[in-house]
Amino acid sequence: MTEASPSRILIVEDEPKIARLIGDYLTGSGYIPDHLDHGDEVIPWLNDHQPDLVLLDLMLPGTDGLVLCRQIRDRWPQLPVIMLTARVEEVDRLLGLELGADDYICKPFSPREVVARIKAVLRRSQALPQDRPGAAGTSGELVLNEDGWQALADGQDLALTAVEYKLLKVMMDAQGRIFSRDQLMDHMYRDHRIVSERTVDSHIKKLRKKIAGVWPEREVIRSIYGVGYKYEPEPMD
Repeated sequence: MTEASPSRILIVEDEPKIARLIGDYLTGSGYIPDHLDHGDEVIPWLNDHQPDLVLLDLMLPGTDGLVLCRQIRDRWPQLPVIMLTARVEEVDRLLGLELGADDYICKPFSPREVVARIKAVLRRSQALPQDRPGAAGTSGELVLNEDGWQALADGQDLALTAVEYKLLKVMMDAQGRIFSRDQLMDHMYRDHRIVSERTVDSHIKKLRKKIAGVWPEREVIRSIYGVGYKYEPEPMD
């Protein structure tokens, strides 16, 4: 069995000191970093290279991070993207609604935190079907793999983003309990920033769509009118 090659990480950051610091930590952790400092360089570079993950700053010269994240999602939907931002108010858009970044890191940050987040996202994105726990589980089971941040429905990876995984885990850990949107936001976002209730609804909608890809006729996350949501799967026929 051949040993897996080191993961290649594209750092898109226009501040040289930050880019160098992240690159040094990634190299020390066994990754291969590449660096671009201008937004207009990213898509042409990705056309010619295949990184395992993109670490993307929000504020860039040329094409900004929001536009780039959307373009990457359109062209390479399986390529993980972690956003770097000093603008906490933008995180709502990064993780929810139309962009769907896999994770975000707010500046200032610890390089160790960056490496830990990258490891978590890569574990989730690179896990192979034959390695997935729960693949041989009971039919109708939804299983969480915390090491890889995966949700497996009948052994099939739902390919959740970090926030979608957190949201599902909170509800699954208290099956049948009704959570308000405010409670779910508190669990999803630990930095106490202000996000809209619409963001929670957007994540729930995406979760349901991904679950329906495996169980099209089964309701798993239930809406409680005027209150919020709960995880209470219908029994399989």
